[in-house]
Amino acid sequence: MENTVHFTLQGKGGIGKTFASALLAQYIEEKAPGTLEGFDADQENASFGAYKGLNVQLVNVMKPDRTIDRKMFDSMLLKIFDSRNNVVVDTGANTFSPLMSYLMENDFINMLQDSGKKVDIHTIIGGGDNLRDTTAGFVSLAKQTSCPLVLWLNENSAWGGTENFIESDTFAKNADNVRGVILLQGRTSDTFGDDIRRMNKERLTLREIMASEKFNMLERSRLNTVVKDVFSKLDKVDW
Repeated sequence: MENTVHFTLQGKGGIGKTFASALLAQYIEEKAPGTLEGFDADQENASFGAYKGLNVQLVNVMKPDRTIDRKMFDSMLLKIFDSRNNVVVDTGANTFSPLMSYLMENDFINMLQDSGKKVDIHTIIGGGDNLRDTTAGFVSLAKQTSCPLVLWLNENSAWGGTENFIESDTFAKNADNVRGVILLQGRTSDTFGDDIRRMNKERLTLREIMASEKFNMLERSRLNTVVKDVFSKLDKVDW
């Protein structure tokens, strides 16, 4: 991890973008301590920016009439361009289309790559009723850009499986630029699931949890298993 930029993009809300961004940010901190620089561009629910244990800046691109002003992305993207850190940008469903349009019309991804940065777009696939919308988001990204994609399969136990998605015709037709697949494994709801929900609700990193008295020994062990499992999968991505 050196001089990288990671955009987490998906048009469907409540699908796990912030969870993925927070895990990725913690992974970067473990692999390259002190190099993380995060941006939270979600205009309705700035969850990523609420992680006090991560270096994340809030980005305001909403006008008083609650519409998105794409010009206001300039400040964030100029900071990214000038940075030599490893950058993670978390977006909300409300900024997915405006930010993607901005990136394309300004040719910003190519500008970043030409400057020597390694750029990845991360997107999420959810199961059950979320599968159709999240698949559409993945296809849209795959068709709009040749930027490397990292696909996160969120097997939330309430939604159903997503692992078979990589065997689908839709994936096969749009997989040319996919450089890695991260499975967020579905786990028992009343143990692992409850612990993950608490971790997300309190916006705590694994490091903070391991030092916290709010979580008992078994809860800390389960969360360590979850996070380290994701880290091992991130290790296999061809960064």
